[in-house]
Amino acid sequence: MIKVGTRGSRLSLIQTDSVITMLKKTNPKLDFQKVIIKTSGDVHKNKPLYSFSTKGIFEKEIDSAVNEGELDFAVHSLKDLTLQESSELTLAAIIKRESPNDVLISNKRKTFSQLSQGSVVGTSSVRRMIQIKFFRSDLKVVMLRGNVETRIDKVVNEEFDAIILAEAGMKRLGLQSKISERLPLDVFTPVPGQGAVVAVARNDDQKILELLSKIDDSKSRTECIVERVVASKLSGGCQAPIGVIAKQTGNYVSIYSAVYSVDGKKKIACNVKGKSDSVMDVVERLSSELSKAGVSEIIDEWRKTKVNW
Repeated sequence: MIKVGTRGSRLSLIQTDSVITMLKKTNPKLDFQKVIIKTSGDVHKNKPLYSFSTKGIFEKEIDSAVNEGELDFAVHSLKDLTLQESSELTLAAIIKRESPNDVLISNKRKTFSQLSQGSVVGTSSVRRMIQIKFFRSDLKVVMLRGNVETRIDKVVNEEFDAIILAEAGMKRLGLQSKISERLPLDVFTPVPGQGAVVAVARNDDQKILELLSKIDDSKSRTECIVERVVASKLSGGCQAPIGVIAKQTGNYVSIYSAVYSVDGKKKIACNVKGKSDSVMDVVERLSSELSKAGVSEIIDEWRKTKVNW
């Protein structure tokens, strides 16, 4: 019996089931048990995400159970994981990535540019909040938490004019018909790993590592790891809202990153491309270009700022 840790939301369970299905295709004799664990983020459902004093609010309790041997591995949305990886655990399998885009769900199917002045837009993400402020300072951004279905109901009930969510989650839940607009990556640049599901296991559990390696997608791994490295290098441990997206095409990888000032009035962005076999050189070029443009000053500003919605 292989024990798999997961959160209890419908989306988390769907993602975990998809991983189990993929593993059973490699060996139909395998037997799995899902173990649902409540995380800090699940317990404090109404608390703003940016106000948590500890990192990894959607992973810590689950990964601790993996580390202590209570679970064989855990399934997460990669975007929820902290950039600082544990020395005992590893990202054993990054599943083929879904769309990394954000999407808009709105009343009357309006697009982002069509939203009326003063429209109320809900999100739990500081990154999305500051991106909205930069491109549409005339909109009112309101903090919104809860599972995907609950957030969509807020639009249906006209408590919000629109909300912004990750497209991958909408697709996995079969809610594509609710999407009003797919938002472009250079406007709403996602967090590292958005759209990817990851299986986390112990470094020393060779049997589980070998099993999970069979469902690891090399292209998705390259893109997601590059994004995490970029964000880690730029943020220096600060929880600044950094958008970054990497795309591997053949032997080349392109990386685009965007960082916004605390007041939402300034954007520093850069796009670089290079050979995928020297991808860390591409990362260094991107970091250098962003540094020249003054990204460190913006990051330092975020480090000193209490988020104000």
